[in-house]
Amino acid sequence: MTEFELKYGCNPNQKPARIFMKDDSELPIKVLNGRPGYINFLDAFNAWQLVKELREVFGIPAATSFKHVSPTSAAIGLPLDRGLKKACFVEEFEELDNSPLACAYVRARGTDRLCSFGDWVALSDPCDVMTAKLLAREVSDGIIAPGYEPEALEILKGKRKGNYNIVEIDPEYKPAPVETKDVFGITFEQGRNEFKIGYHLLENVVTENKELPESAKRDLIVALITLKYTQSNSVCYAVNGQAIGVGAGQQSRVHCTRLAGGKADTWLLRQHPKTLALPFIPTMGRPERDNVIDGYINGNEEDVCRDGIWQNYFTVKPEKLSAEEKAEWLAGFNEIALASDAFFPFADNVKRAYASGVKYIAQPGGSIRDDLVIEECNKNNMVMAFTGMRLFHH
Repeated sequence: MTEFELKYGCNPNQKPARIFMKDDSELPIKVLNGRPGYINFLDAFNAWQLVKELREVFGIPAATSFKHVSPTSAAIGLPLDRGLKKACFVEEFEELDNSPLACAYVRARGTDRLCSFGDWVALSDPCDVMTAKLLAREVSDGIIAPGYEPEALEILKGKRKGNYNIVEIDPEYKPAPVETKDVFGITFEQGRNEFKIGYHLLENVVTENKELPESAKRDLIVALITLKYTQSNSVCYAVNGQAIGVGAGQQSRVHCTRLAGGKADTWLLRQHPKTLALPFIPTMGRPERDNVIDGYINGNEEDVCRDGIWQNYFTVKPEKLSAEEKAEWLAGFNEIALASDAFFPFADNVKRAYASGVKYIAQPGGSIRDDLVIEECNKNNMVMAFTGMRLFHH
């Protein structure tokens, strides 16, 4: 297959549309089910690069959940504790721990469940049965992986009335070193970003505190690789081998830091005992529970604990999660890593990061206010490394 015709481009009025190889070679993919669209493939190819790079660095399976050409999260296949399993709605799957790939998927899909609704999934390894069973329960547009176990493929083919998008990619495929794209009829050309992210980027620690444990290095690398495939400007919070808050595509860097920090806080508060104990009506599905949990934690559109409203969601009226309880819970997390795709121009980014439990930071450095940013880190005994490498992605 040298080309694949698409129903339309970004929008229904944008026709014709296709993907193809400029040199008339074979496409490195097989569409095993469904008919992926233009945006689906943009998500798929960016997502595949992310998990492939995570796999190469850490040597264990990785997964990501993508929406509109940015990851909602990405994770490597570390085991989940009981609270995290409950927060991700997978506590009944006792066999989950036997599949690192499934653990990676649960972490990636469970981090920002509101944003992952209708996502595109990428797996670094062939999809196994456990991962397929978990994915089959979620609202998703499609998946890309280097292969599928036969039973896993049959499970996935049953999604969306048999129309679920399933793409297999050749794991040995290597793109040309120069890439192009057209904007307004004008062709842009650049060398592909083949820069390899690794632990060497964390050697230039510029703060007074230079203690960077292996767990923090791992999380900073996860965050940096995630940023490499996130629409800029972008900031990523990470802990325990997964991205827990991604702020993408903001014009102001502090807005990225706030957005990602809010998502990280919400993810942590999903694991609060009060949140885990919410008495949902048994017939309520997971997507509806996600919306209610977000309302319970953040307030948003309605007070889900108010008389006349709680009856729509719960069997009994739940206790509110007070501001004091939120602060006390979040204060227990102070080993979080944060990476930025470009330098912090002001110390406000560090202040906001610290408020969400960040202790370790990786950023390129190079601002005229680096000294102020470093000073703010030193005030809070934080550790910051200058990577010297910008990771813009557009």
